[in-house]
Amino acid sequence: MAIKFLIALAVATSAALLAQAPKGDAKNGQKLFENYGCYQCHGHVGQGGAGARIAPKPIPWAAFSKYVRQPTDQMPPYTAKVVPDNQLADIYAYLETIPAAPPVKSVPLLNNQ
Repeated sequence: MAIKFLIALAVATSAALLAQAPKGDAKNGQKLFENYGCYQCHGHVGQGGAGARIAPKPIPWAAFSKYVRQPTDQMPPYTAKVVPDNQLADIYAYLETIPAAPPVKSVPLLNNQ
């Protein structure tokens, strides 16, 4: 019975951690995104390019921070010594503020209007 409780607690804790991103400063995050060169692969608004699209609607905080620290593809790792946790939270906060692109139908040039 104790094992079932521990498993349930671990699952609940994991779900809570996935849902909660630390509070960050989006304005500072935008500066850091540029200063660290994130834009070189991910574009100035996270739209992607050589790197993956990371905005709008970034992946959950836990997955984002894990991938930045231990990437599995061509991205170099950004350890906490390189990008401290509070700065990574700021970058994430910036990515969360990036709005979705407008619908194609709302752009006259794309609709021959």
